[in-house]
Amino acid sequence: MKFARIVFWIAGVWGFLVLTPLYFLYDTIGRQTPPPLTHPGFYYGFVGVALVFQLLFLMIGSDPLRYRPIMIPAILEKFIYGLTLTVLYLQGRIGPKEMFGLVDLILGVLFVISYLKTRPQRVSS
Repeated sequence: MKFARIVFWIAGVWGFLVLTPLYFLYDTIGRQTPPPLTHPGFYYGFVGVALVFQLLFLMIGSDPLRYRPIMIPAILEKFIYGLTLTVLYLQGRIGPKEMFGLVDLILGVLFVISYLKTRPQRVSS
C-alpha cells in the first residue's frame, strides 16, 4: 500500500510540475517545433484534462485501497499517451524532444505494480 501511495503522489506532483507551464508556452512550442499550433481549443483542452488527471493521481495516492478501481483508467491514461508518442516517433512525426513523454510508460508500469500490490487481502475462515 505504501508503494502505491508513493507512486501516485510522485506521478501527481510530477504531472503538475510538467503540465502547468504548458498554459504559458503555446506560442513558444509553435516556434520551437514548427509549424505553429493552430488549434488552441485542443491544446488547452489537453492540458486541462491532463491536469485533472493529476488530481486523480493525488486522490488515489491518498487512499490506494479505497480508490483501487480508479487505478485502471489511470493505467490506461499513462499507456495510451506513451504508446501514442512511440507510434508518432516511429512514423517520423515527432522528434526525440517529444519522446520526453515516455516517462508516462514508466509511470504506467509502476501503476500496474501498484494495482497488483493493493489487492484486497482475503480473510481466511
